[in-house]
Amino acid sequence: MTVGPDGMTRCGWAYGPPEYIAYHDLEWGRPVRGDDAVFERIVLESFQSGLSWITILRRREAFRAAFAGFSIAAVADFTEADVERLLGDATIIRNRAKIEAAVANARAAAALPEGLSELVWSFAPKGRRAAPRASHEVPAITTESTAMAKELKRRGFRFIGPTTAYAHMQATGMVNDHLRGCVARRPRSG
Repeated sequence: MTVGPDGMTRCGWAYGPPEYIAYHDLEWGRPVRGDDAVFERIVLESFQSGLSWITILRRREAFRAAFAGFSIAAVADFTEADVERLLGDATIIRNRAKIEAAVANARAAAALPEGLSELVWSFAPKGRRAAPRASHEVPAITTESTAMAKELKRRGFRFIGPTTAYAHMQATGMVNDHLRGCVARRPRSG
């Protein structure tokens, strides 16, 4: 836990680049539902693999523009020409395997009868768990994230292993890994 210049106590990772505080306070750990919104987070988490999150966060708007606002239907229709266009787009991460995975994942998501949001949220842990007191208490993978990654892979998804699945669970509020005492653990008003 760290007390920031504003007097607020936050998870230690929230300090560093200024974008982190807003992401920490307003987004990370907040429930995200809806197929396209969940797809966006899966794509971003997949692109983050091997990179720092700030790299992705700073390019997020460029990713949104490049990937048609993360519309599953639109990205599922991307062609090889679109992949080549994205490989030439210096505003995003130009990694062929990750770009092709995003297109494949859109096609896999479009084929889900229950929808992506419903499928992913079916792996949310049941019940509440104690708030972690320190960052070393926060797991990198869980049985739920392992099961989610396995099922997504079975359904045709790529670049989503148990660690990426757990990062997705954290980012979309399926789990709340804000540390005990963190301002973001408090219920939001309004």
